[in-house]
Formats: sequence, C-alpha cells, structure tokens
Amino acid sequence: MNEPIINQTITPKYALYHGDCISVMKSLPDEKIDLSVYSPPFCGLYNYSSSERDLSNCASYQEFFVHYGYVVAEIARLTKPGRITAVHCMDVPGSGNGETARMGCGANAGTGLIDFPGDIIRLHDDHGFQFMGRRAIWKEPLGVRLRTMAKGLAHAQIVEDSTLCDVAGADYLLTFRKNGENAIPVSHPTGLHSYAGERVIPHDLQQWKGHAGKQTENRFSHWIWRQYASSFWDDIRIDRVLPYKESREHDDERHVHPLQLDVIERACVLWSNPGEVVFTPFMGVGSEVYGAVLNGRKGIGAELKTAYYNQAVRNLDQVGNQVEHELLAI
Repeated sequence: MNEPIINQTITPKYALYHGDCISVMKSLPDEKIDLSVYSPPFCGLYNYSSSERDLSNCASYQEFFVHYGYVVAEIARLTKPGRITAVHCMDVPGSGNGETARMGCGANAGTGLIDFPGDIIRLHDDHGFQFMGRRAIWKEPLGVRLRTMAKGLAHAQIVEDSTLCDVAGADYLLTFRKNGENAIPVSHPTGLHSYAGERVIPHDLQQWKGHAGKQTENRFSHWIWRQYASSFWDDIRIDRVLPYKESREHDDERHVHPLQLDVIERACVLWSNPGEVVFTPFMGVGSEVYGAVLNGRKGIGAELKTAYYNQAVRNLDQVGNQVEHELLAI
C-alpha cells in the first residue's frame, strides 16, 4: 500500500514532492517523462534516513535490488518510448569478490568492490531499456583521499605495500534508452551553444557559435560535441553543486554531496528539448530539478527525507535569479 504524499511545491516550471518516490511515481500518468536523471541510494555505503522506505536501509544487496527494481519499473512506465534515463553511480565497497560480496550490505561491507554499475545495467535490461553506454567522471586522487581518509589512497601505502593500494574510483553516468521509437527528436538545428565544464572553448571558435549554415562547418558546436561524446569526462567541476550544508543532520554530514550541475546540464542538453519534462525519483536537495529549469526544461522530483526536501524548496526558490544571471552572462 502506497503512503500518501506528505507535502508538495508546484509551480509552472517545477513540481517538488515530499514522499516516497514509488507513491509519487504511481500518481503520474504513463509515458509523460522525456528524461530522467538521478543518483540512486548506494546500499551499504550511506544511510540517508531511518525510514524503512529508504532504499539505503535494505538488509542486503539482493533486497536493495528487489526494491530498486520497483523504481526502475515505474520509470519504464513513465518514460516515453525511445527516450533516455541516466543513472549516476559508482562501484561500491563489498566484503570481497564474487557472490560473497553481494551478500554484504551496511555493517557487513568490508574490503573489495562490487560492480554496482553492472548490476544496474542488468536490471534496466530486464525492464525494457537498452544500455547505451557509460561515461566515467574523473575524481582527483588526493582530493578523494582527503575527503574519505581511505588508507589505500595514502602515499604511505605505496611505501609500505602497494598491493593494498586503492583506486580513486570514477563516478559513472549510465544511459539507457527505453525500447520503442522516439516520436519527437531531440534536435539542435544550430548546434550546441554552451559548454558545461572547466575546459575553455578555443577563442577562434567563438565566431561559429549559433552558426545557421551547414552544421558540418560549425566548429564551435563540433568542439563541444567531442567533449560530450567522450567516454571520459575529466573536467566536471566537482564543486559546482547546489547549497546542501543547511540540510545536513548529525548522522549524515560525512556523505551529503549533490550531483554536479555540469553533469545534469550535459544530460539535459543531450537528451531533452527545451520545455520538456525531466524527472528524478531521488531528488535530494533538488539538483536535477534545478538543473532542468536552469536549462529551460520543466522538472519533477521526489524526496523522502524532510531535511533534503526543505533544502530543495529553498534551492528552487533561487532558480529564477540564477536563470537571469546566466542570461546576462551570455
């Protein structure tokens, strides 16, 4: 039985729902979502709340995927044929390798890694999605070491025994296309007009921005496309995120970190048209909805945790000011 939605904030540009994502999704009509972008709870890595409806509180890795399967099934129902769902994830710590690792979750987690992205790929395949590829999002090793204090990323581990060294694992953005024919192409008649990342577009290409002639001549857009089409995104601005510190509670300070706006912007521009609907079932502090609205789309998000929902409401209150700032900067 689905619990009722606790609260909601609805405007012409976005809808924020406070409640379990399954309850929210079941209230939405079939095949109305153009794109979904989100980062699922990572079973055993973080615990976001004490709610029994929180996927991060599953007792085992297998149980997590049973419940996550309900989420993917609903996303499949909501997504228009031929359209994209993008999942942000990473390899997660386990208790070893192989099937033994898959038994662990939470306190049972130990050494070794679990191929979490691979299991997400197989789950989507079961629900009518085609796996379209993965993009690795680079993380600077020393920065990861300082944030996590992982012994295996310390230089001292190289000195002592480098067989026990860890890797500063990348994040991954996995993309899946729902089976069926896309009725409305995502088109860019004059190419791509802006770039989300640290890398600077060469000055001599600026003259081609918005080129209305043959797009084979549009060197500005072609340069951006080459970065976006790469399987390795090494210039995502890691700290370009929404305010989130005010939403922290005593038990989650170590892990609250929103998805970077560069990643969301790239997803919105690549896989949706202006005015279309972007959805996230795990809204957090509102990053995906904010990024959708900032890029001329409409956003819908669901969030179970009260502190995160309240921060999302505050963040989206500011999106109008940010859109005006972005327009002035063009």
